[in-house]
Amino acid sequence: MVVEDSVKMAALIRRGLEEAGYAVDVVHGGEEAVWAGAENPYDVVILDIVLGPSPSVDGFEVCRRLRKTNVTAPVLMLTARDAVEDRVRGLDVGADDYLIKPFSLQELLARIRALARRRSGERSPVLAVGTLALDPARREVRRGDDRIDLTAKEFALLEHFMRHPNEVLSRTDLLDHVWDFAFDGDSNVVEVHIRNLREKIDRPFGLASLETVRGAGYRLRDEVSG
Repeated sequence: MVVEDSVKMAALIRRGLEEAGYAVDVVHGGEEAVWAGAENPYDVVILDIVLGPSPSVDGFEVCRRLRKTNVTAPVLMLTARDAVEDRVRGLDVGADDYLIKPFSLQELLARIRALARRRSGERSPVLAVGTLALDPARREVRRGDDRIDLTAKEFALLEHFMRHPNEVLSRTDLLDHVWDFAFDGDSNVVEVHIRNLREKIDRPFGLASLETVRGAGYRLRDEVSG
């Protein structure tokens, strides 16, 4: 979730994140951010300190309320100035990291990857399930020595599976984490992307690691022969 009262800045951040394969929800006000953060299982919250239209609900207050309601998603706070007091106050109310404006998209993406790794307890930046390896930083996927080219959305979908190996993930869970809450596209979009992933990560290698669990969802397992 991106919480930013500047429509232009929010649009720039959203476009950059979506091009990198992330599903992004954007909210502009503090009250809306508190509600959305409590209602949706976000992986990371990008939170500007200065928010409108209610000046009493700024980024600090949003973060404090989210933590009070037991929202554990990592919070990356954005500040327009390099003020020690802002950074200290942000950390005190529960933020995990901060970024000073202006910033590069590459640094924002690196901070997000670091927060996601920290939350999942991963030590290696490269995810691996059997011979399948995914490098979030390099945006690369390999099956053994063979490189696999994926679209941004296919990459995001596979990354979510690889962060939850051998777990059954429902269609709703996949939509929540790979698409945004405003998604109103084709009802079979998950099935289409699952089929496309299988054609790239399994079929050429005679494997069937991406399984359909009837009535429950999908699961990425270690090497399973096709």
